[in-house]
Amino acid sequence: MKVLHLSSETTWRGGEQQIAYLIKESLMAGVDIHVLARAESPFVEWCQSEKVAHDTSSYGLFSFQDLVRTVADFKPDLIHIHSSKSHGLVARASIATGLDVPLIVSRRVDFPLKKNPFSRFKYGLSSIKKFICVSEAIEAMVREGVSRPELACTVRSGIDLSRFTAAVNPNELRERYDISADEKIIANVSAIAPHKDYFTFIDTCLRLKEMGLKARYLIIGDGPERVAIKQYRDEKGLRNDVIMTGFIDDIPQVLPSIDVFLISSKTEGLGTTILDAFACEVPVVATAAGGIPESVIHERTGLLCPVGDSASLAKAVMRICDNDALGAQLAQGAKTHVLSCSKEEMAAKTLAIYNEVLGLK
Repeated sequence: MKVLHLSSETTWRGGEQQIAYLIKESLMAGVDIHVLARAESPFVEWCQSEKVAHDTSSYGLFSFQDLVRTVADFKPDLIHIHSSKSHGLVARASIATGLDVPLIVSRRVDFPLKKNPFSRFKYGLSSIKKFICVSEAIEAMVREGVSRPELACTVRSGIDLSRFTAAVNPNELRERYDISADEKIIANVSAIAPHKDYFTFIDTCLRLKEMGLKARYLIIGDGPERVAIKQYRDEKGLRNDVIMTGFIDDIPQVLPSIDVFLISSKTEGLGTTILDAFACEVPVVATAAGGIPESVIHERTGLLCPVGDSASLAKAVMRICDNDALGAQLAQGAKTHVLSCSKEEMAAKTLAIYNEVLGLK
């Protein structure tokens, strides 16, 4: 089996990590893999470091020519599309050259499909054989927006559970940022992007401070809204309370230091950082956005609150901070749940779809 993966992003986020997991598991299963990635991107660097065969493209308007050349050289049985930009590239190639290779389209974002003519065209390509969605919530959106809803299915993202088995220092974050033992650590790990709604995160921190919680709040990550969120934090008088750490790459080492993982997203495909928190047995408070309720099951694996509701989020955090038994109960339920969310499981289900599309066993 020969599979061409298309990676168009200029950054490395959860989606790129999923592609990387899928490629490595596929290679171990004997699949012949090639990648067309954005030039000078982190994914190209990953391909180089892992010795994964790849070509590069600008993913610009006329980059369909790069795709056509790669297809001619590699001759894939399937093309796996991982983003809207990649999908557009394939659509332009089909218009310009009649490209007709079986397509798998992954959908990870929590918003409806666009309804403009080009979007309807690319999602209606007859060469599309499956839409793989990261959650049932995303699958429902895809089914509403495509002409062949029967092609949509769900394969949830997975994490590398082996990353969370090593012994760690439970005071790692306290030592790094001089946080005292009597202060709770409330944190989120995600890109500082609009859909993560860090404004509500800051509002929640303010409410918790006003409620008397002795805590420090960490925003672990970086992104396009960093400056705006920093300014909002300062306007709310939380400069000394909310620490913006920037990007941290040793997440398995720092997550166990967190007392409550607080995610305030207003849209979310699934939220793999939640699964990371589950693996580290950190209690989770989250908004009921997108696919989050499929992993954060209220009162079982975490506490759910309405999107944008800082008052509810603050009350949920206080419940856990005031009740160690509740936190332990939620963490144990989450730990059990995450055992079925491995990268191996994600890859096995995806490879089964490849085989189904190609008529193989």
